[in-house]
Amino acid sequence: MAELPPPLTVLCLASEVKGQDFIRECRRLGCRVILVTRQSLASGDWPREALAETFYLPSLTQRDELVKGVSYLARTRVIDRIVALDDFDVEQAAALREHLRVPGLGATRAHYFRDKLAMRVLADESGILVPDFVHVLNDDRLRQYMQAVPPPWFLKPRSEGSAAGIKKINESAALWRHLDEIGDRRSWFVLERYVAGDVYHVDAIVSEREVVFAAVSRYGQPPFDVMHSGGVFTTRTLPDDSPDARALLTLNREVLDTLGFVRGVAHTEFIRGRDDGRDYFLETASRVGGAHIVELVEAATGVNLWIEWAKIEVSHGKAPYSAPARRQDHAAIIVSLARQEWPDTSTYTDPEIVWRLNKRSHIGLIVASADAERVKTLLADYERRVHADFFASQPGLERLPR
Repeated sequence: MAELPPPLTVLCLASEVKGQDFIRECRRLGCRVILVTRQSLASGDWPREALAETFYLPSLTQRDELVKGVSYLARTRVIDRIVALDDFDVEQAAALREHLRVPGLGATRAHYFRDKLAMRVLADESGILVPDFVHVLNDDRLRQYMQAVPPPWFLKPRSEGSAAGIKKINESAALWRHLDEIGDRRSWFVLERYVAGDVYHVDAIVSEREVVFAAVSRYGQPPFDVMHSGGVFTTRTLPDDSPDARALLTLNREVLDTLGFVRGVAHTEFIRGRDDGRDYFLETASRVGGAHIVELVEAATGVNLWIEWAKIEVSHGKAPYSAPARRQDHAAIIVSLARQEWPDTSTYTDPEIVWRLNKRSHIGLIVASADAERVKTLLADYERRVHADFFASQPGLERLPR
């Protein structure tokens, strides 16, 4: 009788408590799952029944220590896959794959899904529309840029997630002051023309360079406004056959193909300029969207992005992958900081509510329906009610609720 091959070992990096469904699905597929996370998350809500081993480090940001630690584990374990469950782990996972020669997204390609400058340069060179930008490196080029591109501008860290760390700059003197504060780290920033408009996101599953599933949604307020001015976070899925969705689905395929994304899940953001009506590529990431967008997509389509990502990661192109059949429902999410420690949402009783956030000092709901207009109406009503019942402002928040 032929000997069965050993189970695959999947090592997951997680700087945040997330990816529980990914871990469970890997285990269901017969894998041994090793979790490497921060010591401060030891008591987190991990699916311990699905984990073969868990290891803790003070931080996952110290690359040399991380490489040495995982290399030590590899002395007695064959590591077949390395997966970053959080955006801040993408480049660390790529460095580990390069060092241990584990297949998957390498350091160069991963850079295009973390570095806002790298992804803009490649997109721009390929003819994809991006807001005018310049690397915050050479003084003469910065002066030329500011003369050619009127303010306001966004000063963006190249490798932060979402709108974290972004500053809106209204005149050149303010930029030079900020650069003095940044000092020798200024080359880690990009300056970009501010484009007013609606911000969209496309959440996609990719298998062997083909986008096999994608859902288009539109944020209420742009994430920058929510994070830096204090506000309620909302986003709503769009019908696939709407003009907005069709245009963005095509543009999303072009972006992912240009950046060379082979397999996995991606979260990509675009802005439709209010003045010119054109769609600009903002950024992309080789992971699921934050702020409970996974739950939003599942409520509308029945597709769990974590689970499908696990299937693709384990197969790694060795077996055909087909995305599951999707529902054509519609959904919206609303999330806010709350002034109550444990908000009571019992007066929110509409049957379209399919998910409630259980998190200290936060309020969150997802509504879903086959009727897109019903979802739109409920979201508008809930945004007003959440402001009155729960809303607490924390301007300068560095991350959206996760």
